[in-house]
Amino acid sequence: MCGMPSAESTPASVHEPDVVRPTKDDEVARSGSELIGGPVGRRALLGTSWWTPVRIIALVAIGMFALGLVQKAPCYNGAWFFGASSQYTHACYSDIPHLYQGRGFADGLVPYFDKLPGDMQYLEYPVLTGVFMEVASWLTPGSGSIQDQEQWYWMVNAGMLMACAAVIAVCVTRTHARRPWDGLLIALAPAAALTATINWDLLAVALTAAAMLMWARGRSLAFGVLLGLATAAKLYPFLLLGPLLLLCWRAGKWREYGTALVGAIVAWLVVNLPVMFFAFDGWSKFYTFSQERGVDFGSFWLIWSQNTSNPPSTETVNTMATLLMLLCCGGIAALVLTAPRRPRFAQLAFLIVAAFILTNKVYSPQYVLWLVPLAALARPKWRDFLIWQACEVAYFLGIWMYLAYTTSGDAHKGLPTDGYHWAIALHLLGTLYLCVVVVRDILMPERDVVRRAGDDDPSGGVLDGAEDVFVLGPAAHPPRHAAHFDMPQVEWGGRRSASSSDPSTGGSL
Repeated sequence: MCGMPSAESTPASVHEPDVVRPTKDDEVARSGSELIGGPVGRRALLGTSWWTPVRIIALVAIGMFALGLVQKAPCYNGAWFFGASSQYTHACYSDIPHLYQGRGFADGLVPYFDKLPGDMQYLEYPVLTGVFMEVASWLTPGSGSIQDQEQWYWMVNAGMLMACAAVIAVCVTRTHARRPWDGLLIALAPAAALTATINWDLLAVALTAAAMLMWARGRSLAFGVLLGLATAAKLYPFLLLGPLLLLCWRAGKWREYGTALVGAIVAWLVVNLPVMFFAFDGWSKFYTFSQERGVDFGSFWLIWSQNTSNPPSTETVNTMATLLMLLCCGGIAALVLTAPRRPRFAQLAFLIVAAFILTNKVYSPQYVLWLVPLAALARPKWRDFLIWQACEVAYFLGIWMYLAYTTSGDAHKGLPTDGYHWAIALHLLGTLYLCVVVVRDILMPERDVVRRAGDDDPSGGVLDGAEDVFVLGPAAHPPRHAAHFDMPQVEWGGRRSASSSDPSTGGSL
């Protein structure tokens, strides 16, 4: 016993920061916790057993993923193979089994190098996603009927995507050290479970989540490498480099940003250059297809096109969508440089990807996966998250019912065009709602549940608690606080230790 240090001699740095308990102040989390025994008490022994938050959330995520697989059972047992509209009426469609034969994997064709029969001459996916698809085809038994092979191909991909889902849950849970239970937002997101195996988007989402964890840990090179790999799997992750540039500009963190940028470029080139050099036509198909693709499902451009006698051309939509996206980028830049406190990285990551989704000419239902981890980090409030998720689930059902209507002939089973337009509008409004509350949190930091708990930017890495070196407009003046908001004012301009934070505000949502 004599070798044990006394309380007085123990450094303060060895104490773990207080973990925020969502059931303390989040009304929805508190109500939902009644299903498992009620809110956590102040004498609860947290983190003292094998059942740590990370392990619990990872298992919940895998369980929800499994429920999503069960939801696809009607298609697995026949709807993918028999009847044009039954896979839509059961809302269990997936690209994966259809593309096994449609993109040459069943015939052993090499993606990007071998031409495909039919209208699509080459695989229209980025290189790293193509590698993922090819590896899954290697693991698929080549014996049996084509239906058996497609079923196996979907199951193999589902297993690989389940691993991606677990990685996402773990990374998001660990990104905000004091808020591990926010990872339950990811694990329990209904729209994520429903869309996880429609396509291969979870690969890029997992790499992006891992990249953000690395940035939160101050590892800018690892962040860049992972983000470059994510961009090699899907285009959207590169958008995060824009707001990060503005944040590093405001904080004067040029070296860290340069390291991240170089890492991203090199990682992207390592994946893409071999295919670009030896099979340029196949490599470029993803980019030419994205450019030439017309107005498609889920966008407000489709509502416009289907409600006018003179729909806009693809070139016009491309130009207008690009201009709208640039306008959104300009608004985000103004927000970063003029906000009373430098915004959190996760907030801007969510806003830039949401802007891309809202202005794009197509919105496939699995694109919601891009936003789920970012939303959980940007606005970890159960009420707002579930409102948005409800809108996305409604859209998920709406698109399949619309496709059932268009493929059922004279029977017209499903949702007509006007009804589908309302489903699109609901998706757009739900995403806009979440954008609005995130912008409000940026302009009025006391509304931000993360900063209200005593943190500055736990996903910001070197930006967390950093001083501002370049600001514009109102940011040079005392911060504007939310009117009639009965909470302590948020302190910033320097890093606060967990032990010195106000106990009345720490440890709650």
